[in-house]
Amino acid sequence: MNDEQLPLAPAKAPDHGYTEDSIRSLDWREHIRLRPGMYIGKLGDGSASDDGIYVLVKEVVDNCIDEHVMGHGRTIDIKISDSRVQVRDYGRGIPLGKVVDVVSKINTGGKYDSKVFQKSVGLNGVGTKAVNALSSHFLVQSVRDGVMKAAEFSQGQLTADPKPQKTSQRNGTLITFQPDDTIFRNYRFIPEYLESQIRNYCYLNAGLTIHFNGQRYEAKNGLLDLLLDKTDAEGRRYDVIHLKGEDIEMAMTHGNDYGEEYYSFVNGQYTTQGGTHLAAFREAVVKTVREFYKKDYDASDIRGSIVGAISVRVQEPVFESQTKTKLGSINMEPEGSDGPVRPVRSFIVDFVKEQLDNYLHKNPAAAEALKKRIEQSERERKDMAGVKKLANQRAKKANLHNRKLRDCRFHLGENAKDGAEKEPLTTLFITEGDSASGSITKSRNVELEAVFSLRGKPLNCFGLKKKIVYENEELNLLQHALNIEEGIEGLRYNRVVIATDADVDGMHIRLLLLTFFLQFFPDLVRNGHVFILETPLFRVRNKKETIYCYTETEKQAAMKKLGKNPEITRFKGLGEISPDEFGKFIGENIKLEPVILQSDRSIQQVLTYYMGKNTPARQEFIIENLRLEKDLITSDVLPAAEVVEVE
Repeated sequence: MNDEQLPLAPAKAPDHGYTEDSIRSLDWREHIRLRPGMYIGKLGDGSASDDGIYVLVKEVVDNCIDEHVMGHGRTIDIKISDSRVQVRDYGRGIPLGKVVDVVSKINTGGKYDSKVFQKSVGLNGVGTKAVNALSSHFLVQSVRDGVMKAAEFSQGQLTADPKPQKTSQRNGTLITFQPDDTIFRNYRFIPEYLESQIRNYCYLNAGLTIHFNGQRYEAKNGLLDLLLDKTDAEGRRYDVIHLKGEDIEMAMTHGNDYGEEYYSFVNGQYTTQGGTHLAAFREAVVKTVREFYKKDYDASDIRGSIVGAISVRVQEPVFESQTKTKLGSINMEPEGSDGPVRPVRSFIVDFVKEQLDNYLHKNPAAAEALKKRIEQSERERKDMAGVKKLANQRAKKANLHNRKLRDCRFHLGENAKDGAEKEPLTTLFITEGDSASGSITKSRNVELEAVFSLRGKPLNCFGLKKKIVYENEELNLLQHALNIEEGIEGLRYNRVVIATDADVDGMHIRLLLLTFFLQFFPDLVRNGHVFILETPLFRVRNKKETIYCYTETEKQAAMKKLGKNPEITRFKGLGEISPDEFGKFIGENIKLEPVILQSDRSIQQVLTYYMGKNTPARQEFIIENLRLEKDLITSDVLPAAEVVEVE
């Protein structure tokens, strides 16, 4: 090989001063504030149930629950305002000499001693430290045997450390914090999300009472109470089956709703994304039913319309993230224990197969009702097969030239770029008519935001069978756009946003779409994917400034601020908002109202009330809340204004 054939040596890249000084070590507080997502998941503004501000509350309350589980403290007081959280338990109280360390030194906590906290929610020693670091103000106060020790922090830094003092207060721990608005921008606590968290704590801890903003919450029958609250008596095909064993509890029934509805817990933690224990529960129900009836039913027919709950308590649970929303593959006993090491899957499968089989043998009426429900699902599935095939063929052809859907580039489950740290947040806007969709389409982010345009008012689906979804072309195309035909596992968008006009027709379309989702795809709502787009009702401006207002109160304040003779535009339809303006309302500052199911109301109760026959209860509500236009006009004396009504 001559010199010309020798490979060229790569050019030496400059090191840009890469020395010992380039290496930086972050302390615990800096690391949490720099990478909050590692500790509390997504930040968000509170419009989603898994936003970080709710994780902060959970981390503090979890410590109170652990005290209760260990037999110390039966009551927890929680007060939450727009920006301030206060949690007080009546357990043993933090040892006074460690009050500062427990909330500000990483890897410090009693949970490392399994003799003290046998089956607690977390074992990582990070929870309250993350809350402290991400709060503009954080107060911890412990009372033990007539002595109180307190400490105050700001963004994790100690600001006050007074000496212990005598007190007449009961033993326990008080933590007060305010999330840092430089990290959680424009955040707000939604009471329904907090109430759901608190109800779950009570379902899983018999004898526990929680006072939340003056309301008392407690449950005496565990998961039985949970399912009784989530279903109504008329909709249940048989009485709730409630079974308990050592370290395990389950409950199940079947209703008339479509889909499957589950609530899974590990050591009192609501695992919203399920995991090993939920997969084992679903598998065990299918196996048990097939063996009991000696018939190879389709799994989808057995689990169709099921409402179930499973709770297990294990030592050293392994979650797939710091936020503990999905349980990994674990054993029921840690290595080195006296008991046998059993995978959680086999433990749950064995328990369900034995106990559920025994229950069905002892309760023939329930067994017969369950069989009828399974066979009904089987008939419906077979009846729908022909219609489904034809509808899918039509949808496939329509998708080639589907003018209703203006899709985006990336979708849920896909990374925006190879190696990206997190998947993109994708949105589908459902609009009424081409006019509204035109404004959104021109102003949207084509990478992450898609638009589906309706043709007038969709079909009222209340009380109809799922067969209608395939027979109605528009609903079928919407189903395919979302990719939820076989369940929400294939959902293509994180957020499904209903964007309708702020008038009577727009409200009606909104109700019809919500009826469609709740009737046939309730998991879409239960899992927090459905939102209502809030757009401004008014534009108040003068030659120097423009203010967009979402309420009458905001409009009045804007008129006062701008002074004499501001121009006021009343937006009646989304199509009347220019694309340039619309871009300001669907970007980073988008205002979304989440669609939330109340914890104590079933889907059928909600649909019957709003979309059923004109019931006396609904008539009474309308009469009591009816207000005349003149009553809505403020009595404040305001300057005259030029009003422009946009038709």
